[in-house]
Amino acid sequence: MLNNLRIFVVIPSYKVKNNIVNVIENIPDFVDSIVVIDDACPQQSGHYAKEQIDINNLHILFHETNKGVGGAVISGYRYALENEADIVVKVDGDGQMDPNQIEKLVSPVVNGIAGYAKGNRFRDHHKLRDMPKIRLFGNSILSFMMKVCSGYWNIMDPTNGFTAISKKSLGLVNLDNLNERYYFESDILVKLNIENVVVQDVDISARYQGEESSLSVYSVVREFPILMFKSIIERIFFKYYLYDFNMASIYILIGLPLLLFGSIFGVVMWINGTLDNVYNSVGTVMIAVLSITLGVQFLLQAINIDIASTPTRSNQ
Repeated sequence: MLNNLRIFVVIPSYKVKNNIVNVIENIPDFVDSIVVIDDACPQQSGHYAKEQIDINNLHILFHETNKGVGGAVISGYRYALENEADIVVKVDGDGQMDPNQIEKLVSPVVNGIAGYAKGNRFRDHHKLRDMPKIRLFGNSILSFMMKVCSGYWNIMDPTNGFTAISKKSLGLVNLDNLNERYYFESDILVKLNIENVVVQDVDISARYQGEESSLSVYSVVREFPILMFKSIIERIFFKYYLYDFNMASIYILIGLPLLLFGSIFGVVMWINGTLDNVYNSVGTVMIAVLSITLGVQFLLQAINIDIASTPTRSNQ
């Protein structure tokens, strides 16, 4: 326990046999329960951990089929809620996250500052040198894109899997609707923003040890844009039309049609002019340019309101 709060640690386990025991052994003593989810691991990481470690607060869950990292964490979340956890921490089993930083990670949640805390590897410039350059570049681009999708404009490193969530905040999320694969960390941020849960970054360092990743770069490039687009639509619909209706709602209603009309009209007229070998009139060009310009301005105003609406005051 920590400040009379029951702390559970959830560890998804897939192809992490070389690191899982070390991760478990370094979990702090104040943690009430360690929940390892063997996600149909071909290395049988769960069985290996059970054989190597004999402690009363270690619980191993087994999936018959691989559900993905999100599916494994969701199983751990359900177990934690059923066993009256107050705060649930998620730690990867590959050794990239230092369990000794759990107390630092849960601090904002324990103190009621936030309902969800997540690691941020980008504040330690020295440790960033250890991060593979392609991963650093990809995470930087992804961080900005997820600011737009999630509505948490005040955070970085949104796909960081070192997280802590309060029981109340977890109860606001429909676990059945969460992405079960590698988009899980991003998806839960969208759901938390819709519920106005305060999220806080915690500076942590990561370790890169040549672990085997099941994440395909091709899959990320192919699927992430689609998933992000769905997340944006979902968040805008719930936050600005179903749960509330404010000036941002109006700006979107005006700006988006103007932008689409100007873009489509301009392209169509340009193609027609090219095929007919005729220059479009100044008026035709101005209709397209003015529509696009006004549309962008209205959408920028909506974004400005969205930034100002980032949850910052905890009611957890």
